[in-house]
Amino acid sequence: MEDDMNTCLHPCPLVFDLDGTLIDSAPDIRAAVNEVLAENGLPALTLAEVHGFIGGGVEVLWRKIIAAKGLSPEDHARYVAAFLTRYEAATGLSALYPGVTEALETLATRGHALAICTNKPLEPARAVLRKTGLDGFFRVVIGGDSLPVKKPDPAPVQAALAALGADPLRPDGIYIGDSEYDASAALAAGVPFFLFTEGYRHLPVEEMTHHTSFSDFKNLPSLVEKLRD
Repeated sequence: MEDDMNTCLHPCPLVFDLDGTLIDSAPDIRAAVNEVLAENGLPALTLAEVHGFIGGGVEVLWRKIIAAKGLSPEDHARYVAAFLTRYEAATGLSALYPGVTEALETLATRGHALAICTNKPLEPARAVLRKTGLDGFFRVVIGGDSLPVKKPDPAPVQAALAALGADPLRPDGIYIGDSEYDASAALAAGVPFFLFTEGYRHLPVEEMTHHTSFSDFKNLPSLVEKLRD
């Protein structure tokens, strides 16, 4: 299939992760985390450290920070609450990965319905989508607090697919993400997983279950067409 096609023979729902997939949000997350640490007299985290803690949602982020830095687990709820007061406004350092907007425009033009399924809380997710100009692409946004469970549980991915019209029992769609949480959720949901390799994964690509992988968003539309047509 040529990339200049205007339609897809068999369009399907496409669900995207957010942090580490469409946007590089680690600098904003690091800044908000370090503000909380600073007000508690604790040393700042490096960007590399934050990369290693992202993926499981805010609660997991802070459990990992507490464990890595030898902090008291009893302070977990306090750190989370302080972080959340900053998180929705933490958009100034986040940036789209190259080619994201163009890929979404192509996929939408070809008839694919698009959704977000992220472990990021819903309001911070909506805020960064607005800031980056992506909010108009997505009919549905499932955040980390939209359901009682988060990825790697498949329920959030299934909810996003169902909201786009997929059969809950036999979902026909694709999940695109960057992490082990995403891979496990897609596998459990019974849909192909497309792995963006430039995000926040912790394992080598070859150790992650995926249908295909890509490092440049300019290649995503043709990969979707190859699978569908």
